[in-house]
Amino acid sequence: MSIATNNIAFNVDEIRKDFPILNREVNGYPLVYLDNAATSQTPKQVMDAIVEYYSNYNANIHRGVHSLSQEATDKYEGARKKIQQHFNAEKAHEIIFTSGTTHGINLVASGFASILKKGDEILVSALEHHSNIVPWQMLCEKTGAILKVIPMNQEGELIYEAFEDLLSENTKMVFLNHVSNALGTINPIKKIIDKAHEKGAAVLIDGAQAAPHIKADVQALDVDFYVVSAHKMCGPTGVGVLYGKEEWLNKLPPYQGGGEMIATVSFEKTTYAELPHKFEAGTPNICGGIAFGAAIDYMNAIGFEAISRYEEELLDYATLKLQEIEGMKLYGTSREKTAVISFNIEGLHPYDIGTLVDKMGIAVRTGHHCAQPIMDFYKIPGTVRASFSFYNTKDEIERFIEAVKKAKMMLS
Repeated sequence: MSIATNNIAFNVDEIRKDFPILNREVNGYPLVYLDNAATSQTPKQVMDAIVEYYSNYNANIHRGVHSLSQEATDKYEGARKKIQQHFNAEKAHEIIFTSGTTHGINLVASGFASILKKGDEILVSALEHHSNIVPWQMLCEKTGAILKVIPMNQEGELIYEAFEDLLSENTKMVFLNHVSNALGTINPIKKIIDKAHEKGAAVLIDGAQAAPHIKADVQALDVDFYVVSAHKMCGPTGVGVLYGKEEWLNKLPPYQGGGEMIATVSFEKTTYAELPHKFEAGTPNICGGIAFGAAIDYMNAIGFEAISRYEEELLDYATLKLQEIEGMKLYGTSREKTAVISFNIEGLHPYDIGTLVDKMGIAVRTGHHCAQPIMDFYKIPGTVRASFSFYNTKDEIERFIEAVKKAKMMLS
């Protein structure tokens, strides 16, 4: 492996060798990929795990006695244990494989339909991605529960005192992201979890944006549910995990019916399998789960402390350079944030900026970032969002800044 390890100094040039896509050109320019909050790039080590699965032991899991099935099962369940250890879950069966963060949230929301009743209250933060808003709105429509919103301030931070005021004996569920995908704000989730638990409310944390930057310890957080996607963590698309405390997962009914999630089936009655299989109906994304385990190995070999320090340098550098551009407006200026910058330039539409910088090989995200309530709060149609990962460089940031300046000149 060419990656740096915990025992070797962080070396971005060596790390970049693991990502073949970083060598390509876009519109005649070397690619500068700054859309990591949407999806990260995939190293060769993870690609190799995918090829190895399909080349050497492609078979269905759990059901077969033949060697390929047993090998695939061992690799898949081995990946579950890697993920358990990474997030420090107490038990491997508290890790449920899903198709991603959205699937995990919907699984929990569906389960709470059998728990909530009319007049119960659930709290959502104003900083959420649509996938952590819409399922809960649908739940309220089904149950008669009441959705209340924890407000934010101009810096893009949640107003904790308002959360305390909203919290009551009627609060049954609190859900928010660990990190805002649109602004990069790191929320004080431990403080919120502890306060919610004082009222007996369960807490779900959307960890999709935090997981690439922060190694969450679910036991230390005492969180009830934590959801992530592999494709934000150098893994493949279409796979993620839901962590849930065993007691909560046992309370929730199955999300889907089918093979694998049953103990016995007759036309008179079906009994359900134990965790985790109760929530894993049908043939899973076997290769995706194994590759997620490989991605976890890859990022841990570099070390999350090293990743965090380096990405903070990139964020500080890019922020300083952007602020030198006349008419620049930054959104999300929390003191605690990860490597995301959202901005607009006075008089220019973010889509136009994004289109022009793409012509110069720079990949950024433009629009509302599936966070329309945030854009409504700031009374803007959207932003340009640049998001950084540990394989980006200051030279790439310089190219990004120059591209933004050129776009500004062309549009002014």
